[in-house]
Amino acid sequence: MTTANPSGEAAALRERLSRLSEASLRINESLDLDTLLQGVLDSASALAGARYGVLAVLGGDGQVEALLASGLTPDEFRGLREIPGGADIFEYLGSLTGPLRVADFAGHARSLGLPEFRPPVPVRAFLSVPIRRLGDVTGYIYVAQSEPGTEFSAEDEETLVTFAAQAALVIANARRHQQEQRARAGLEALVSTSPVGVVVFDVRTGRPASFNREARRIVDGLRQPEQSPEELLNTLIVRRADGREEALPELPLARMMSAGERVRAEEITLVAPDGRSVAVLLNATPIRAGEGESDGAPVEEGQVESYVVTVQDLTELEKLGRMRADFLGLVSQRLRAPMAAVKGAVTTLLESGAQMDPTETRPFHRIINDQADRMRRFISDLLDVARIETGALVVSPAPTEVTGLLEEARLRFLGMGGRCGIQVETDLAPALPPVMADSWRMAQALAYLLSRVSVRLPMGTPVIRVSAVREGLHVAVSVAAQEQEDVSYESPRRLGGFPSVEGDDYGGDGDLSLAVCKGVVEAHGGRLRAENDGPGLGTRFTVTVPAAHWEAGGAAPAAALSHSVARDRLRVLAVDGDLQALRHLRDTLWNAGYFPIATGDPEEVPRLIEEERPQLALLDATLPGYDGPLPEVLRTIMIAADAPVILLTTPGQESVMAHALDLGVSDYLVRPFSPSELAARINAALRRHTEPHLAAPSQTYVLGNLTIDYAQRRVSLAGSPVQMTPHEYGLLAELAMNAGRTLTHDQLLQRVWSPGRMGQRWLLREVVKRLRSKLGDTASNPAYIFLQRGVGYRMGPAETPDS
Repeated sequence: MTTANPSGEAAALRERLSRLSEASLRINESLDLDTLLQGVLDSASALAGARYGVLAVLGGDGQVEALLASGLTPDEFRGLREIPGGADIFEYLGSLTGPLRVADFAGHARSLGLPEFRPPVPVRAFLSVPIRRLGDVTGYIYVAQSEPGTEFSAEDEETLVTFAAQAALVIANARRHQQEQRARAGLEALVSTSPVGVVVFDVRTGRPASFNREARRIVDGLRQPEQSPEELLNTLIVRRADGREEALPELPLARMMSAGERVRAEEITLVAPDGRSVAVLLNATPIRAGEGESDGAPVEEGQVESYVVTVQDLTELEKLGRMRADFLGLVSQRLRAPMAAVKGAVTTLLESGAQMDPTETRPFHRIINDQADRMRRFISDLLDVARIETGALVVSPAPTEVTGLLEEARLRFLGMGGRCGIQVETDLAPALPPVMADSWRMAQALAYLLSRVSVRLPMGTPVIRVSAVREGLHVAVSVAAQEQEDVSYESPRRLGGFPSVEGDDYGGDGDLSLAVCKGVVEAHGGRLRAENDGPGLGTRFTVTVPAAHWEAGGAAPAAALSHSVARDRLRVLAVDGDLQALRHLRDTLWNAGYFPIATGDPEEVPRLIEEERPQLALLDATLPGYDGPLPEVLRTIMIAADAPVILLTTPGQESVMAHALDLGVSDYLVRPFSPSELAARINAALRRHTEPHLAAPSQTYVLGNLTIDYAQRRVSLAGSPVQMTPHEYGLLAELAMNAGRTLTHDQLLQRVWSPGRMGQRWLLREVVKRLRSKLGDTASNPAYIFLQRGVGYRMGPAETPDS
């Protein structure tokens, strides 16, 4: 019998506690989760004298979320993760609720019927301890010996239990921190993307501590370029609802901040020193601190620490009010004249109808009938515009012959009360394909254009000329008039934004009919444009309608709407930061026959492109919280996916649309849009992408020594190739495709560059100068490019074999 040595046991215990304390201190030197857990594992393995150790963190589903090793080389650790039967072994270890200490792990596994376990490093003695937190197992630590005859002691087990408890605390704190970070990031994203301006003031200094994006936008609209937001706040004048004006620093709000008072829904106007102003709805709420410190300064519990001020820009609401008033004025104006005519006819019939001959009463009945039809058409147009505004206008395109469509439009125009003596002549290019059109709706739109042109014609026997030509993947139908006055044109705006139209200059419809026409055409996937050929030549309206089929030998589209199996559907990537809008877009794509791949995070785009291989992308023009990276997202989609991109915009984003088109966006859609318009735009974009040869004429342009091969985008002079920049080729091709016609400066700038370049004639002159130099042409004696002063440029007609 041996005698115990208390002093030796005490020394060993003190040594063990000292090592545990040193290990804990080393572990707590870092704040990184992986570093902390690695420190726990390294210390546990060292104190237990193990050959190696492994620490596994389990996720909420019980699966291994993270795996760390100590004492293993990278190859050994890789082999440990890939060993046969390892999943069953790890699952067994994760199910243990208490420590496991065995001298022969292989024999223990065989006794339980587990698969044979052959790790890259032999396992003899084995010790495993679960990591528990509030009764739940969140992971486990195990250490192992490789040499025969070695075992782990009860003290080793206690050590591992101690470190497992420390690991449980580390994991719980890390997960709580992650949850708080996610909640904070979500709150910051919500505040940053909020349509209401949010400013947080520091009560101690009285200065703004933070602005969200909307507040900065409001402030930027008032400040000078060199002025900081803080400097502007010190100079702003606040106009109260009762007309009083006060400097912002002297506003009672500044005094309320220290008192902790609230401000509820007060309308004020912020006025800058230069007179610019913005009306806002203001709310203010104090944030009180808990007991402790804030930014190093002691703060008493309940003391106001910061002040949150929200400002809602009322400009749009005021604009909406003006639009509503304009709309009501338009409706009352348009209904007043026919109602007066009906009232007059009815009064005459009631007072004198008994003494009048039937032949005398017939004109009054005709007046009542015609004016009732006029009011019915006007109300129908109002309903159509409302459908267009909400994206609810539905069209049912089907292959339609252009000849029949134009004849139906002519009859509809005459039935609408078109002026007597007007002739409608058609000029159709040979071999025009059918168009994809809802014949009733498209005939209505063309009839409105005929009516619009006719009201400006002089009296007599004028002629309205309707022409149709193939324009790439569309058929372009143009409506113009001979002897027409030079009419300025403004693209029809959305409901409520129409300028008031006095009298009856526009056949009683004004811009309302143009708005209906524009909405119908765009719902088909086409465009409405107006062009002026020069002083005294009048305005020509052009409607583009998608062609119904492809050229012989052209490739079919990548997918069709008739596919019903999800895996066979055309895959469309939708990127929109507004989750509600994204959900609606996803449902619309699915119902239209596409397979949507939706995300609200632009960071996910590269991964989705690699995994899903979309064939087209829909991209929101204003991604919340993503200032400036639109070109980067575009570049990723167009390069990595080689797919066309359609930009989703809202009214008033013309500059964004122009910039995006300049960057290579295939098309754009203005919200709200109907499912049929979405499908038409997608089909047109895919056809332009998969069949670019259809976007240009099939015949080669030849004029003298100049040859332009549209299909190959190649220019040669006397058989020698001419190197050109994309804009030089685009300008030359645009002039050649319209040979014989003079294109205005703005037409060329808009088509070759973007609408944002309109008015920059110096740019056009510079490119024309370079083109003439490369073609050996001169401005004084041109052979190819001719200038019509004050109007634009043209090229001569292409040569034919006869010429």
